[in-house]
Amino acid sequence: MGGDAPPRRSEVGAGAELSEDDPSGRVVRVLPDVAAVDRAFDYEVPTKFADAVSVGSVVRVDLHGRRVRGWVIAEGAGAPGVGLKPVTRVSGFGPPVDVLDLAAWASWRWAGPRASFLRTASPPANVTRLPARAGRQIAAPAEAAPAWVRKAFALDRAVARVAPAVDPWPVISAAAALGPALVLVPSRARAARLVTRLRAAGTETALMPDDWASAAAGGRVVVGTRAAAWAPCPDLAAVVVVDAHDEVYEEERAPTWNAWRVAAERARRAAAPCVLTTACPSVEQLAWGELVATPREEERRGWSKLEVVDRRGDDPRTGLWSERLVAAARDAERVVCVLNRKGRAKRLACAACGEMANCTRCGAAIGQDEREILTCPRCSEERPLVCAVCGSAKLKSLRLGTARAVEELGALVDRPVGEVTAGTEQLPDAAVLVGTEAVLHRVGRADLVVFVDFDAELAAPHYRSGEAALTLLARASRLTRGRTGDGRVLVQTRQPDHPAILAALAADPTRLTNAEHDVRSLLQFPPYAALALVSGEASPAYAEALRVDARVTVQGPDPSGRWLVRADDHTALCDALVATPRPSGRLRVAVDPLRA
Repeated sequence: MGGDAPPRRSEVGAGAELSEDDPSGRVVRVLPDVAAVDRAFDYEVPTKFADAVSVGSVVRVDLHGRRVRGWVIAEGAGAPGVGLKPVTRVSGFGPPVDVLDLAAWASWRWAGPRASFLRTASPPANVTRLPARAGRQIAAPAEAAPAWVRKAFALDRAVARVAPAVDPWPVISAAAALGPALVLVPSRARAARLVTRLRAAGTETALMPDDWASAAAGGRVVVGTRAAAWAPCPDLAAVVVVDAHDEVYEEERAPTWNAWRVAAERARRAAAPCVLTTACPSVEQLAWGELVATPREEERRGWSKLEVVDRRGDDPRTGLWSERLVAAARDAERVVCVLNRKGRAKRLACAACGEMANCTRCGAAIGQDEREILTCPRCSEERPLVCAVCGSAKLKSLRLGTARAVEELGALVDRPVGEVTAGTEQLPDAAVLVGTEAVLHRVGRADLVVFVDFDAELAAPHYRSGEAALTLLARASRLTRGRTGDGRVLVQTRQPDHPAILAALAADPTRLTNAEHDVRSLLQFPPYAALALVSGEASPAYAEALRVDARVTVQGPDPSGRWLVRADDHTALCDALVATPRPSGRLRVAVDPLRA
């Protein structure tokens, strides 16, 4: 499908039904779109479908007495006329050969069935014809690319560190100048705006998933969100992932594939350059590619001014709102207050000195268990119920919540305050908004962004907590630098010296990644190891079977009934997961879990 002209369909091809007297033709191998079946079967291709069926076609076949959808993944090994069932219908075009091969790799990499990846790679509706390949020369950027952009594309794998308020357009336009490119962005709205901008520059584009057929025809820059990592893009010349740090690129449903890793693998196979743009590169991304940074002054200007309110001297019983926060919220025109209340550890603070109760080994939030011992959910470190700073045995629980926070802040600032959560359909008409981190994705701009309890982010019980916290600060910087460029970010914390805060203060993410390297090396977290989380009713049996494999270690279960599987690298981990038979019953295997 990736040549100069798309293959032609015969008049009885796509969408046609098989008649019983249709003579036999060749044999193809079909992978059924059935969740419980991850194997392919040979089917006979009737002569009337000969021109319509090729590797990648979406077809319908009979399987165990019912008609199901499937994908032609290869020419079959059997001979026609030897008891094989026929292909009963040809629905249209499906994933091209390179994406079929990619799905086989992803099935191994994320321990999931191939069909789950091919569903994502298939068009949203049947495509029976492709338009002509784009004939217009892809436009070169109007301006010469900056030196750092040229350096990035001279590398096979580059991590371009671009401050939150810096426009990534020079990277995207340079990719378009190379030929058909694949560009991933975090949201549908940004994808649509980017397509408009590219077309205005004279570049043929395809917006996924709506323009699947145009993308498959070739000669275009293909733009989309996470699922577009599987989009067809014949003669791939370059790959760009914008805001590669954004967790939206991670599929949280099993198989837990990651879009930037899929896109990077596509680039490797096509011998095309891959550039990740990000304000705060992760440790794994820096291990994958070479860092390319924008000029230092440009990077500093791209981060908002950060003000840190040190609450270590405050009595934990004084509540959420410092005097400084209240004063700032009264003065700013548009205020966004972030207060995460879901999926976070219960926070404990010393009643005597105000220090947060954190693990002395890895820094995560620690909680009191039924034995009246402080236990770390991240590294399992234990210690007596005493403050690590002053030795006091009196710890107070800090209880948070956005609904109550709206009432309290409204009374303090004497201004309308609205609540925003992931379920909020329409933004409240209020100058001050309080919500979970979802508010950062719902608001277009702000003069002041406040993180009311940033310690909940810094000490979250997963190894990526520091990176996730810096990502929130980067998002806040983008909101406050958007229109006037003089917005501010205010952070309330009892950990003002945390590397994530220091990195944002200095507009230098390496302050965090350098510290993360040391901790992860010590605790054997990625990129120094590969991880998978196993859960579900069949997980005890599966975990026990995995223990036999010397390539992995198995820990658990944790209080949630999950098992952590660790190996030296992904080759060892994924080979072990594939080699271990899965017992009957519900089982979820999450490779590269976000919340391990």
